Amino acid sequence: MSDPVEASTASPSPSPSPSPAPARDPTSLIHPRREPFEHGLLPIPKLIFTDPTQTLIPLKQKLLEQAPPSQRVGSAAIAEAFQISIDHARLVLDTLASVLHSEPDPLVRAKPSEIDDVGADVHDLVLFLYIQSYKRLLPRTHKDSASVADVWPSTSAFDGYLSALSPLQLVRSNSRRFMPSQADEEAHQLSYLQKHLANILSLLAEPVEGEGEESLVLTMDRFEHLGFLIQFGDKGLEESHLSQSAPFFANSDPDMPAVPVPAAQVHDWILQNITSTLEHISERNIPKDNGPTNASDPDVAMTDACASSIKPSTSTRGPSFIEGISKTSHVKHASDLKGSSVKVLNCHDSVIYILAPLRFATVYGCSDATIVLGAVGKAVRVEHCERVHVVTAAKRVCIANCRECVFFLGVNQRPLMVGDNHKLQVAPYNTFYSQLEEHMSEVGIEATINRWDEPLSLGLVDPHDSLSHPAGVSDVQAESATLLDPDQFTNFLIPNWYAGGSPGSTKVNPFPLPEPYSASQTRNRREISVSFTAYKETDYCKGAYTTRMVQITEEVFRFHLS
Repeated sequence: MSDPVEASTASPSPSPSPSPAPARDPTSLIHPRREPFEHGLLPIPKLIFTDPTQTLIPLKQKLLEQAPPSQRVGSAAIAEAFQISIDHARLVLDTLASVLHSEPDPLVRAKPSEIDDVGADVHDLVLFLYIQSYKRLLPRTHKDSASVADVWPSTSAFDGYLSALSPLQLVRSNSRRFMPSQADEEAHQLSYLQKHLANILSLLAEPVEGEGEESLVLTMDRFEHLGFLIQFGDKGLEESHLSQSAPFFANSDPDMPAVPVPAAQVHDWILQNITSTLEHISERNIPKDNGPTNASDPDVAMTDACASSIKPSTSTRGPSFIEGISKTSHVKHASDLKGSSVKVLNCHDSVIYILAPLRFATVYGCSDATIVLGAVGKAVRVEHCERVHVVTAAKRVCIANCRECVFFLGVNQRPLMVGDNHKLQVAPYNTFYSQLEEHMSEVGIEATINRWDEPLSLGLVDPHDSLSHPAGVSDVQAESATLLDPDQFTNFLIPNWYAGGSPGSTKVNPFPLPEPYSASQTRNRREISVSFTAYKETDYCKGAYTTRMVQITEEVFRFHLS
C-alpha cells in the first residue's frame, strides 16, 4: 500500500519541506475497549457464527420477547436460545460480567450467587456474542531469537510427545512466542470494528414506525451500549457516558428523552473517528526491527490494520508492563503501577510479586517462574507458559496453552482451561500479605467462595487464534487440570521486606483450606515444630553470628503455623 501524499499549496521553494501534521487531541481519539477482545472470547463452537448478524437478530428478538420489562436474561434463557449447556450459559454470563463497560450495571455489581438472577442486558449480550467471531493478531517472533534460546524452548517431559506431532504442530509447540505490541493490537481491533460496524449497529438500531427496516435509528440508550466496544480518550469512559462524546447526543436535555439519530449518521461518525485514530497510529509509526508482521488473518488485512509497531502508550488507559525479568526477584505495589491492569511478559527463572488491587492481569510467555498476583477483581489470563507457579486471588482465571504449571487459586468462578494444555495442577490459595484482604474487598473478591477445584475445560482448538490448526480436532476437549496432592501442598512465604511495610489487617490466608490440605498443613506444622526446636539446641544456632538466621527461620516457622 503506497503512502498517502498530502497535496500542498503553492510555495516559492521548489522543494518545500513537509509541514508537520497538526497534533491531535488525545482525548478526541476513539479507542477499542481491549477487555472484551483480550478476556471476553470463549471457544464455544455454537457461539461462533459464520454470519453473526443473520443469526443474532432473530435470536435477539426471541430473547426480548421472553425477557421481562428489564430486557435481561439469565442462563436458562441463553442455554435454550443458543442450544448450549447450562454450564456454558453461566460461563457466558460470568465472562460478560467481567468485561462489561458499565460499572453500575447490575450484572457487574452482582455477587456470584446473584448473577443468574440478575441476568445480562440483551443488547450487551448480542454485542458480546457478535465479537466471538474476532480473530486475534498473530504473535510476533523475537528480534533476537538467540538471546532467548537458553530459556525457551527447553527440555521437557513433553519432548517425546511433541516429536510425534506434525512439523507444523511441533513448530507451534516449541516456537518462542511474543505478544504483539499494544499499538498493533489496537489497530487490529479498530480495523475489525471498522469492517463490522454496520452489522453491529443493526443489532442495536430499531426501525422508525411506519417506515420499515430501511430507516433505522438509534436511541441514546441503545447508543450507550456501544461503550462495550469503544471509548474516547486516554483514560476511557468507565465513569462517564459514551453519548457525551457524540455531537448528536452531547447537548441533550437530561430531563427530556433525546431524539433518536439515524443509524447511518452514527455509522459515518464512528467510521470517521476510527480512520482518524488509525492515521494517528501511522503517524507515530517507527520501523520494526524484529522481522515482518504476520498477515495471515483472513478477517482483517494487516495493511489495513496499520500493524507497524509503536512505543507503548504511557497513558493510564493502558496496562502496566513487567517484561523480560530473568533470574531475579521483582516486586510491584499499587503505587508502582500506572493503572489497574498488568501484563507480565516473557519472564524466566524469577519470582515476581505484584501486591496490588487490579482489574485485569495477563501472564504470557513465562517459564520457570513464580508469579504472585495480589487481588484481581475482573479476570486473569495465563497463556503460553511453561513450568510456572501462579498464586492469585481473583474473580476468574483463564488458562490457555500452558504446560507443567501449578496454580494456587482463591477464585470465585470456575477456572477455565482452553487450548493445548498439558500436565496442569490446581491447588488452594497458599499465601497472604498484610493488605490482601483490603485489596480483595476493594475489587470485590469473596474469600468465602473458592472454586479452585472445579476447572472447566473447553475446546483444544481456539477458533479466535489466527494460526492454522490440525484437521479433525476442532471438537476435542482441552486437557483439564488435576488437583495437587495435599502432601505436596505448602504455604508460600511473601517476605516482609517485599510486602512494602504498609500496615494491614491480614494475618493469615483468608481462604479456608479444604480438609485434606488442612490436615497436611497440620502434619507439616508438627514436623517443622520438632525440627525448629532441635535446631535451636544446636551449637551452630547458639553461635555469635547466627542472629539474623534465627530471625528468618522463626519468620518461616510462624508463617507455616498461621
